[in-house]
Amino acid sequence: MSMSSVADAGEKAAEHYLKLNNKYLEEAEELIKRRDYVQASEKLWGAAAEMVKVAAAKRGIVLKSHRELYKFVVKLKTELEEPELARLFAAAAALHQNFYEDWLPPEAVVDYAEAVRELVMKLRRAL
Repeated sequence: MSMSSVADAGEKAAEHYLKLNNKYLEEAEELIKRRDYVQASEKLWGAAAEMVKVAAAKRGIVLKSHRELYKFVVKLKTELEEPELARLFAAAAALHQNFYEDWLPPEAVVDYAEAVRELVMKLRRAL
């Protein structure tokens, strides 16, 4: 595979992940309005994970596991000098767990939704 086709594949993947990110953020907002905090939690996790994948794909990196997502966020935190990235991503991870456990109070889901939006914003600016 030529370098240009690798770059093209990375760009295509980034576009796909960005579309999913936007879709999940919109769906999460609707779910929060309907007070379906468990489903909103998973959409917010998805939005955060997809945005991290966008940043990775733009660098030609494919992330295939939760571990790889976390390692890449830590790398970005250092590289971009954005110490908040790890904390913001941890809020998204708590939302992911909430989807399975339903343990977060609604106020926490709303607060963590704001953390996910902040994470997305920071990563978009860095692209």
